[in-house]
Amino acid sequence: MVAAVALAVLAAGAAGWGGWSWYRAAHDDSAAYAQTRDQVLAAGEQGVQNMNTLDHKNLTQGLDTWQNSTTGDLRTQLVQGRSEFEKQVRQAQTVTTAKVLSGSVTELDVRAGKASVMVALRITVTAPKSQPSAKESRLLGELTRTSDGWKLSALGQAPVGETAPTPQPSAAG
Repeated sequence: MVAAVALAVLAAGAAGWGGWSWYRAAHDDSAAYAQTRDQVLAAGEQGVQNMNTLDHKNLTQGLDTWQNSTTGDLRTQLVQGRSEFEKQVRQAQTVTTAKVLSGSVTELDVRAGKASVMVALRITVTAPKSQPSAKESRLLGELTRTSDGWKLSALGQAPVGETAPTPQPSAAG
């Protein structure tokens, strides 16, 4: 009888410990931070890929995707320069595609709703009557949390060397 009571107490203790551990893990700030970091990385990689993909045959859709991937000054620049850029792309008749090779979150301030990413891409440009030309590029992006999720607010080339200036609000593509 004593052994059964001891076993029941031990089982109840183990169940209590398991429940407490589960609760603590579910309400852990580091788990929420990791989830936000993953969301930022996914949004940053997709945004950078979007900003480096454009087909002259689907120009309106492509530029709409650019605008939907951005916010702030970067979006404003895209909207203001859109008609001139459309003329240039239609004239050049290029198709640009990007593939994300790797990416990382370099900064994340959840409270301020700001983040930075570095994304490595392979960008392929195809012009009329030319062979496709591919190059690898590293871009720095800044993201801002909006009501629609994380969006690019700045995008620029990552420097080669030891200094890393802040990305400026400009379209890469």
